Amino acid sequence: MGVPQAMAAVEARASSIRDALHKSQTITDSMVAILGSFDHRLSALETAMRPTQIRTHSIRRAHENIDKTLKAAEVILGQFDLTRKAEAKILRGPHEDLESYLEAIDQLRSIIQFFSKNKTVKSSDGVLNHANALLSKAISKLEDEFRQLLTNYSKPVEPDRLFDCLPDSLRPSSDPPGQKNDGKSSEHQNKSLQPVIYAPLTLIPPRVLPLLHDLAQQMILAGHQQQLFRIYRDTRAAVMEQSLRKLGVERLSKDDVQKMQWEVLEAKIGNWIHYMRIAVKLLFAGEKKICDQIFEGEDSLRNPCFAEVTANSMAVLLSFGEAIARSKRSPEKLFVLLDMYEIMRELQSEIELLFGSKACMEMRESAVSLTKRLAQTAQETFGDFEEAVEKDATKTTVLDGTVHPLTSYVINYVKFLFDYQSTLKQLFQEFDDGDSESQLTAVTTRIMQALQNNLDGKSKQYKDPALTQLFLMNNIHYIVRSVRRSEAKDLLGDDWVQIHRRIVQQHANQYKRVSWAKILQCLTVQGGNSSGSDSSSLSRAMVKDRFKTFNVQFEELHQRQSQWTVPDSELRESLRLAVAEVLLPAYRSFVNRFGPMIENGKNPQKYIRFRPETIESMLNEFFESKTWTEPKR
Repeated sequence: MGVPQAMAAVEARASSIRDALHKSQTITDSMVAILGSFDHRLSALETAMRPTQIRTHSIRRAHENIDKTLKAAEVILGQFDLTRKAEAKILRGPHEDLESYLEAIDQLRSIIQFFSKNKTVKSSDGVLNHANALLSKAISKLEDEFRQLLTNYSKPVEPDRLFDCLPDSLRPSSDPPGQKNDGKSSEHQNKSLQPVIYAPLTLIPPRVLPLLHDLAQQMILAGHQQQLFRIYRDTRAAVMEQSLRKLGVERLSKDDVQKMQWEVLEAKIGNWIHYMRIAVKLLFAGEKKICDQIFEGEDSLRNPCFAEVTANSMAVLLSFGEAIARSKRSPEKLFVLLDMYEIMRELQSEIELLFGSKACMEMRESAVSLTKRLAQTAQETFGDFEEAVEKDATKTTVLDGTVHPLTSYVINYVKFLFDYQSTLKQLFQEFDDGDSESQLTAVTTRIMQALQNNLDGKSKQYKDPALTQLFLMNNIHYIVRSVRRSEAKDLLGDDWVQIHRRIVQQHANQYKRVSWAKILQCLTVQGGNSSGSDSSSLSRAMVKDRFKTFNVQFEELHQRQSQWTVPDSELRESLRLAVAEVLLPAYRSFVNRFGPMIENGKNPQKYIRFRPETIESMLNEFFESKTWTEPKR
């Protein structure tokens, strides 16, 4: 193809492109014009539609408000319906269905709360007044139900039920009242031998306690704490006091105590110890348990209620203890004082636990005060006893030289004291931080010395010095033997025992010397002994006189000393043997040496009235406290 042709083709194509571009521009301009027209029309349409849109929004808001109003009306109507249902349950009372009744009270509180917040609701005041009146009536019925329920299940506890809760070792025996205290030592010994287990005491059935708790909670929510407090206190306090009266507790003043015979008072003290144990470990503990459950979470009521219920009962019990502690002191009261002190110490931790709240402070302090008072009185009584032993001026004289009643009384007293060793040591520590065992040893030693001093004084009442020695020998021997057989030996020690055994022997030797020295002189020859070979040293008349003197003196000794007493068989035989070992050889020797001088004369039996065998037999009648009879010849 030539150049001219190519150029023609290019021009033709360029012309075609120009035409296409021009056409496209024309179309674009037309579209812009059309779109501009649409925009104008849409603006006009929007302007025309705006009133319609406003009306549609208003209608939608109106629908929403209607829905809200309907829903609110439904809630209000629901509250009215709940009020009606709650009223029906309240009018039926709590007795038929307590749980439903309590639900109705909760509903009433919700209704009152609802209308209190929605005061704009028409007739809300009327509904509120009605609901409040209904709630007040409901709470009133609730109080009655609480009172009735508590009263129905609050009955005095019979003594047998209380005894069944005690450990076997502490249950009353079949002995008549007043004889329970005879076995003080066995009770102390049994304490460590048997486990002390107390069965729990059920004062109110467990199934009732949740109901009482719920009723109490509703009354508290209603602001009826004072009414609740009075109902519980009056009901339970009366039952507590009746239970103790059935048990045997009685209010006794110091004057009442002072007027009582000791045997009666001792029995009452023994009973009081049991009453304290039963009251604290069973009755008060049981009351604390139900009080805690009924008033759970309400400390402002729980502690004051327990305090008020138990206050009078505790006061009656403690007042008796105070009356005893403040009454006139006497030695026999020491053991019951120690028993009382012991039970208060035993119960101390439980009293602190039960009466630990501020509301119970007065009772707790009274118990502590009584414990200290008992300790002080016991200590003073201990001192009185030591002084009383030293200064005992009773004119009772044991004519036969046996153990004096004071000796046996004091020794038995000391023996009983050793059943209370741990208690006494604790008591000493109340007043002195020193070694309590050393204090007990010192007190026991002083009591023993006081007894011996008194016995020395009483021994001077005898006109016969031999009986004086026999009396002292018997009494010191009794003391030594008793100490050796008791726990006092460990306390006083072997040295004390050995020293006093030697004292016994010294009195025995003194008795032999004083009693038999004179008669033995009849059996000796002046300037020599009776076994000498010089028979001519005594004339026949002198020999007769010696035999006659011996006979009279021996008969007098036999008559008198066979009425004396050496109560201990070993000591009695030992003393007879000691006399026989001195007397019989001397008598045999005298009879053998000088008897022939008499036997060859007239009426030898008038002078040699006793054979050695007879003497020996008659010696076996000494110290038997027998009335003298004419001895056999």
